[in-house]
Amino acid sequence: MMGVQEAPARLFYDFDLEAHVPAGHLLREIDRFLDVCAIRQQLAPHYSHLGRPSIDPELIVRMLVIGYVLGIRSERRLCDEVHLNLAYRWFCRLGIDGKVPDHSTFSKYRHGKFRDSDLLRSVFEATVARCISEGLVGGHGFAVDASLVEADVDRMNSTAQADWDVSGIDPDDAPRAVREYLDVLDDKAFGASTPVKPKFTSHSDPASQWTAARKGPAIFAYSNNYLIDTDHSVIVDVEATRSIRQAEVGAAQTMIDRTEDRFSIKPDWLVADTAYGSAENLAWLTKRRGIIPFIPLVDKGERTDGTFSRSDFEWDEDNDRYTCPEGQHLLQSRRNYSDPRRKEPKTGRRRYRATKAICDACPSKSKCCPNTNTRFIGREEHEDARDLARLAAQSPFNPKAQAKRKKVEMLFAHLKRILGLGRLRLRGPCGVQDEFTLAAIAQNLRKLAKLRPKTHETTVAI
Repeated sequence: MMGVQEAPARLFYDFDLEAHVPAGHLLREIDRFLDVCAIRQQLAPHYSHLGRPSIDPELIVRMLVIGYVLGIRSERRLCDEVHLNLAYRWFCRLGIDGKVPDHSTFSKYRHGKFRDSDLLRSVFEATVARCISEGLVGGHGFAVDASLVEADVDRMNSTAQADWDVSGIDPDDAPRAVREYLDVLDDKAFGASTPVKPKFTSHSDPASQWTAARKGPAIFAYSNNYLIDTDHSVIVDVEATRSIRQAEVGAAQTMIDRTEDRFSIKPDWLVADTAYGSAENLAWLTKRRGIIPFIPLVDKGERTDGTFSRSDFEWDEDNDRYTCPEGQHLLQSRRNYSDPRRKEPKTGRRRYRATKAICDACPSKSKCCPNTNTRFIGREEHEDARDLARLAAQSPFNPKAQAKRKKVEMLFAHLKRILGLGRLRLRGPCGVQDEFTLAAIAQNLRKLAKLRPKTHETTVAI
């Protein structure tokens, strides 16, 4: 006999929301690790003791976490999904008949109380602390990298840099993103990272960077900077910058310092790509922080035409000179000054040169300097830090370190393809930082749910 589905009207229903959420649901696993206990206490100074009760800020945070964990980019759609989905209602503590906030409420909280109290940063650090307590952060090796994320602007709504006049902007009449741009002009992560000005400036989001780094059509973009622990790819810090190499290197230093300050963790070694291989950054890592850099160098001293390369010359630190393969010395200066400081270069770069007479009589001149009278070698101010990076690149551990660096790139691929953050929705430095922070929270929570599931704990207990 064929059955017929019927839904008879009933006056009372016995409904248990807890029973309708599967035991292995992703949100049920994430709920165990999301620490929002301190939200109300942190936001208490931003509320008045009079008036109507506000929407619970914990509800807003939980809804944002759902949106970023599950890749729901639209806040209108997020509100509809929370209204309809029982698992989302359970995660947000709404019950079966709780009212879902309007989508406009998110803007009020993010541009107001959340930003003034730096709440999202606190939630992110609480998530990192949970990863540390769960044993997912070893703290021995870190990897750092940056990825371009397209800004929410129209490329045609821009002005050439020659026609862009900051002094003519009235902050009182400017949009929020423009006001934030004016506030960060002296910040190294944005306006002060380099004196070079971009070719074009966006009207709606002037802090975004005009760049063609994707090897395609130029776009306005920001850089998402991740510092991760290489053991389980946990994001220990995140920073938003303009898409400029100097800003990304500065963000790496900021994140390393902040991680040590917040969690008392300093890595033994750091792996990154060639963008982080400047002499100044290597000196900062090795001399000031005591970190071994597994960073490839752009070394123009190595030759491929059969002549002697820079590495064929031996450096003598005690006597401040190079020794060529024939045993001759390359000196910075052959004059004796009464004041030794006159020998020091003003730019920080030094040149070591052999005399013409020595080079003309040398039997290896055709292999050393066939097209010049003498051979010279330039030495950077922090060449000793570059030498340490060269030694690290020759160590047996370097291939493993370079393989671990790809874990950062995998996180960026997951961010854009799975979580849907291929293009930003918010504008301005603060809005972009909020988006990147929420995305890092979502990725760490998913990592916790995957590596420390409750079902595994139950199996071990049995």
